[in-house]
Amino acid sequence: MAPTATARKSAEVRREEILEAAVREFARGGLHGTSTEDIARRAGISQPYLFRLFGTKKELFLASSRRCFARVLAAFREAADGKRGDEAMRAMGNAYAQLLADRDLLLGQMQMYAACSDPDVRDAARAGFAELFRYVESVTGAGTLEIRDFFARGMLMNVAATMDLPQICGEDDRWAHELRGAE
Repeated sequence: MAPTATARKSAEVRREEILEAAVREFARGGLHGTSTEDIARRAGISQPYLFRLFGTKKELFLASSRRCFARVLAAFREAADGKRGDEAMRAMGNAYAQLLADRDLLLGQMQMYAACSDPDVRDAARAGFAELFRYVESVTGAGTLEIRDFFARGMLMNVAATMDLPQICGEDDRWAHELRGAE
């Protein structure tokens, strides 16, 4: 049998491509400001096929939000591998700082939090955050206050990274340098 000019991709491969496109598009426009037409175009598929695989735009947004949490959890697991306590916490913090270079991941997270007025998004965000919290707790053995501070520092890192601090600030913008130094 002669090979075809272009092999058909499985639904699972297409699903992954759509999720990657969705993370990028939702990062810029959020749940309500992103069109499924733009996501389909970026993924190189038809809009009806997008809906066949994900059902609704909100389901696709939720899947992209879960993808963001999964990337953070995977980075935490890799960083903490073989470590415990403070060493694991520092390694996870450093890994998270590296993740922030991915603007799509960073802005995708921020868009998810901004969309938490929707109960389904809020539930997904809570579940993802709870999984991260439980993982950090299990690998570090830290108490609630230490873990809260770890995540508070991460949120501060998010905000600073969204503003490109201190990259876009001058030397006189001490506050920006000090915020980034808190990482």
